[in-house]
Amino acid sequence: MLGGFGGKSPPVGRTSLRIAVAGDKGTGKSSLISAVASETFPDNVPRVLPPTTLPADAFPDFIPITIVDTPSSIDNRIKLIEEFRKADAVILTYACDQPSTLDRLSSYWLPELRRLEIKAPVIVVGCKLDLRDERTPTRLDDIMAPIMKEYREIETCIECSALTLIQAPEVFYYASKAVLHPTFPLFDQEKHCLKPRLCRAVQRIFNLCDHDLDGVLNDAELNDFQVNCFGAPLDPVELMGVKKVVQERQPDGVADLGLTLPGFLFLFSLFIDRGRPETAWTILRKCGYNDSLEFNTELLPVPPKQSPDQSIELTNKAMDFLSGIFQLYDLDNDGALQPAELDGLFQTAPDSPWSEAPYKDAAEKTSGGNLTINGFLSEWALMTLLDPRKSLANLIYIGYGHEPASTFSVTRKRSLDRKNQRTERNVFQCFVFGPRKSGKSAILDSFLGRKFSNSYKATMGEQYAANVVDQPGGTKKTLILREIPEERVKKFLTNKESLAACDVAVVVYDSSDVYSWKKAREILMEVARRGEESGHGTPCLLVAAKDDLDPYPMSVQESDRVCMELGIDVPVSLSMKLGEPNSLFSRIVSIAENPHLSIPETESGRRSKNIRQLVNSSLLFVSVGTAVGFAGLAAYRAYSARKNA
Repeated sequence: MLGGFGGKSPPVGRTSLRIAVAGDKGTGKSSLISAVASETFPDNVPRVLPPTTLPADAFPDFIPITIVDTPSSIDNRIKLIEEFRKADAVILTYACDQPSTLDRLSSYWLPELRRLEIKAPVIVVGCKLDLRDERTPTRLDDIMAPIMKEYREIETCIECSALTLIQAPEVFYYASKAVLHPTFPLFDQEKHCLKPRLCRAVQRIFNLCDHDLDGVLNDAELNDFQVNCFGAPLDPVELMGVKKVVQERQPDGVADLGLTLPGFLFLFSLFIDRGRPETAWTILRKCGYNDSLEFNTELLPVPPKQSPDQSIELTNKAMDFLSGIFQLYDLDNDGALQPAELDGLFQTAPDSPWSEAPYKDAAEKTSGGNLTINGFLSEWALMTLLDPRKSLANLIYIGYGHEPASTFSVTRKRSLDRKNQRTERNVFQCFVFGPRKSGKSAILDSFLGRKFSNSYKATMGEQYAANVVDQPGGTKKTLILREIPEERVKKFLTNKESLAACDVAVVVYDSSDVYSWKKAREILMEVARRGEESGHGTPCLLVAAKDDLDPYPMSVQESDRVCMELGIDVPVSLSMKLGEPNSLFSRIVSIAENPHLSIPETESGRRSKNIRQLVNSSLLFVSVGTAVGFAGLAAYRAYSARKNA
């Protein structure tokens, strides 16, 4: 009835499978492997078989399978663990005539696989079916239901007999199927429904097929879907049969104009319910999904950076798309997305990409917790800067249909920007350094419009804040602040390329604390030295925070002197408690727009620069003198030639 939606799933890039078979001694592991390989029951079987290969044509997916028999004794535990880690699937055996071996699955084998963090799917196999005592009949479902409820990694349970070959080949068919077409990512066995990630993927596929955007798939759209996924159209009778089945089981699945989203989702439930997950996987893989129901981001075409001091930004075309989709989901037109509206925007993505660090709480929100348009666009700028492939994947998830080449632009090297004394970047990254309790986090909070808090909370790791800064003349730039905790500064700066991605380095200190100033001075000097040594000289700005407190007298004079010696601007004094430092962020952007200025120069760096200039002048003098000498020699030879003539 649903034959038109059938098809064989591609092998998802696999060329072979490796299956490990384990279980207690005497459960029939080796006999099962030997019987399936030779298609006869063996008279004598060694204690542990060597690896056995089933040919590619043994099963419909045409992939050769290597079956590895494992030892049951504790003496060979290291070998057993090694095979578990290399396996694509694990078969655990018990003997149908020995109930104690079944108990050992839940008391030892399954907990052991979890302890070893084995992620491969598990197939539980009852061997020696021919020896079961028929006087005490039991149903496999009744036996395995409580075990499968506790151990969700079990993909399938099956009983077989190596002696009669009853269901013996099926054991390895189901094992290969569990790897190539797993049910676990698709279906929640306990709730008996599709898993959320599958529903999100199916909704995106439905939207792609709905060419006329009327919310249903008409016959032509269903046929296009069938051809794209399986290479053959549906005939009218098959199409009518599909809709009839859906309408009988899912009344709201069919409308006058065609198949609705609930009906489309029901088809996937039906595939799985009828033991045909390979059909669902064929569709998913044709649409770019991997076994985790997301794109393989490594395969997405993102333009490469040729140098670490380049960065990747979204183009105007991509930004226009994002502005448009923001307006589409801003249902109440208040200029901000409520959590439900943001969830709706990402309903066709595997998950919300900003639910965890570093994106969580990294953008501007209203007092009610809604994401503003500036916050929305800044989150995309941050994600593109840190992980352009993730950014592209999520653009595609939410409906971006333009070519990847028109999505990103690779900026010019920062070293060239400094040389040309201008930049065309639209996104600037600022590293915020400083000792503990200097006010770094308060600056990031203020940048996102958050109220000042008197309570101190130590920053456990790096955190980001991204927002749009309005500049004079009506231009807008995105500024990304990256806070580097004090305890990570030393390790961070040991990387030669650590400052390559930095447009401005801000060093913050508590102007009322002598230790804070001394530590900030050390950090500033280290940033300056690292910039000179690596060739990534970075514009710097010193910020004297907590200006509402009585300043440490010496820090005022010393900070001015240090800035003068380094050739950068005097410190900016501010208080987060007394007011919003909007001028600070505009100042940071202005410094970034003039990348050749505000670069600190240490005494050793100044000497090295003078030496280089002296050497270059000497080389120039020598080259000029040499040129004059050659010219004189040429003139003398010409004179001699004329005289001799």
